[in-house]
Amino acid sequence: MNKMLLSAALITLVIGTAIFYFLTQQPSEPLPTVTTVAEPTAQPPQEPAIRYPLTEPETPTEPTATAQTETPPALPGIEAGDAVMHNLLDLLADDQKLLKLFLFDHFVQRLVVTIDNLPRKELAGRQLPLKSPAGSFLTQGELGSEIISPYNARRYAPYLDLAEKLDTKQLVSIYIRHYPLFQKAYADLGYPSGYFNDRLIEVIDHLLATPDIQPPIPLERPGVLYHFADAELENRSAGQKMLLRSGPENARKIKEKLSALRAELMAHSQRP
Repeated sequence: MNKMLLSAALITLVIGTAIFYFLTQQPSEPLPTVTTVAEPTAQPPQEPAIRYPLTEPETPTEPTATAQTETPPALPGIEAGDAVMHNLLDLLADDQKLLKLFLFDHFVQRLVVTIDNLPRKELAGRQLPLKSPAGSFLTQGELGSEIISPYNARRYAPYLDLAEKLDTKQLVSIYIRHYPLFQKAYADLGYPSGYFNDRLIEVIDHLLATPDIQPPIPLERPGVLYHFADAELENRSAGQKMLLRSGPENARKIKEKLSALRAELMAHSQRP
């Protein structure tokens, strides 16, 4: 397989958000792939001025024999970015178990759509960039007074391993170098004047604001899926509810990684 550095860039944002995609209470069968990614159902708001502009990517310092005569190759398009996802070996070549978590087709679009929708009420399963965790959502207690089982947190161990394995500084560096891929996917989503890095920081801040709730967390089951019995928790965003379902210790680790990602992103921002 052709080892292209761009492959690593496409998982940059997994640190900030993708962990949450696996925390749904949906059935555990693998998610179906899609040939296209739907746009958000709500009309996008008017976009503000750029708040967190990124610094320009560093120019490679390693000269080549033809550097002065050849024009640098154009940045691959979104479709090329999806194909490159098959070459995640730059960062994960030594861990096939983690590679198997990804859904490679239309990965960039899946990732950008999911990040954009984490602060919303709904998160479409068909748009997720990673597979759901093994097993079913675990509860305990009598019917009508069930709570989230403490054993449910174990289902998310591979995704926490993924977050810990990926170096934050390296990921942000790659993200900046290949930022046009993410920006194009965001514009295609319906935000032609929006700036994706602004949305990423906004979503990270939203997830960091998730309350720290200690177990037990009561549940109710009005239909097929479980809901939080506490209406205030149930009315929270899809991203915050997923964090809550992961368990307090997992949520703490995820927030630590999110904070580190945000700090590194801000270190590369030109914000006054």
